[in-house]
Amino acid sequence: MADTSEPNPIQQLHDAPDRLVLAVTGGGSGAVSRLLATPGASRTLLSAYVPYLEEALQDYLRDWDRPIRCTEQTARRMAVEAFDIANNLVEPDERVHGVACTASLASDREKRGPHRVHVAAQSADRTAVYSLELTKGARTRAEEEQVAAALVLDAALEAAGLPAVLAAPLLRTGESISRAVQQAPAEWPRLGTDVAWRHGMGRDGQPGTPAPAVVFPGAFNPLHEGHLAMATAAEAITGQPVTFELSMENVDKPPLDYVEVARRTAQLNGRPCLVTLAPTFVEKATLLPGAVFVVGIDTLIRIADEDYYDENVTLRDDALDHIADCGCRFLVFGRAFDDEFVTLDDLGLPPALTAICDGVSEDVFRADVSSTEIREGAGGA
Repeated sequence: MADTSEPNPIQQLHDAPDRLVLAVTGGGSGAVSRLLATPGASRTLLSAYVPYLEEALQDYLRDWDRPIRCTEQTARRMAVEAFDIANNLVEPDERVHGVACTASLASDREKRGPHRVHVAAQSADRTAVYSLELTKGARTRAEEEQVAAALVLDAALEAAGLPAVLAAPLLRTGESISRAVQQAPAEWPRLGTDVAWRHGMGRDGQPGTPAPAVVFPGAFNPLHEGHLAMATAAEAITGQPVTFELSMENVDKPPLDYVEVARRTAQLNGRPCLVTLAPTFVEKATLLPGAVFVVGIDTLIRIADEDYYDENVTLRDDALDHIADCGCRFLVFGRAFDDEFVTLDDLGLPPALTAICDGVSEDVFRADVSSTEIREGAGGA
């Protein structure tokens, strides 16, 4: 007699070639136990993290400067860190995903805000986000946890190319799951690869376009008028168009996910932009030999600071020599520090760095605005 029973989604996930790292905070931990309760979990689950205390979550995200809230952005940041961990645990040709959840569920004390679940799944070529607001007071904590766990598992199923069927049957009237997917376009590098820039793709994403001569690297979180004014001044000084550069990889933080990259590049409104996996100027110089890098004085100070080279002056000097050997230079813009405007002439830099720098004087350019101040003023990340 034929077996007419419905397929077990968890078993289907275990039978797929995909591997997972999970990270959950505030809720969703039931996804781990459901994976482990079904035979074959070792084929799927690489590791699981439950950074419940805020300090533990800050440590997981390598972000100790500000509170971390239950938001879609937090879920994405957790997922991309999980993906990064997964990618380092397997062979290069294995398919891995980082799936993460941040939730605010029913507790033994009343909560002001809505009960909600944010889940994200990060893969090599896509970022997916799922958000659900739960009807407050309609479920027990255990029931809300069941929904959160089901949504985590659905995100893992979809990442593996399987139907997401677990959370929908648990929804109450009026509840719905919002879902958004950002696919990485062809001109972006892929997380988890060794290709720091899609070679052959130019600043407009078209094959055969020459590499840019003047490059403005930055996080652009957010892009502000000071950035745009610097770009305009750099174009006037060099006589060349400026191409912005955004590295998805960071030296001391998790990589950027594709939703975040799309948000930041959209601010440029079509201005030329390279998306790379080159967080350091050694890597940028290797990718873009001969480029003039547009930098602020604060960036130049970090380039000269031996603390960024494991407190090893030799490593720093080797890095500076490599940048010079690549034929790169820095066009340095001043910045206000404690009511004093600091320019290149005010710094005592290593001679090897000074030799490849050109300063922009205060009478040519001054803009007292920073992305950090804008983020802090907006109360955002």
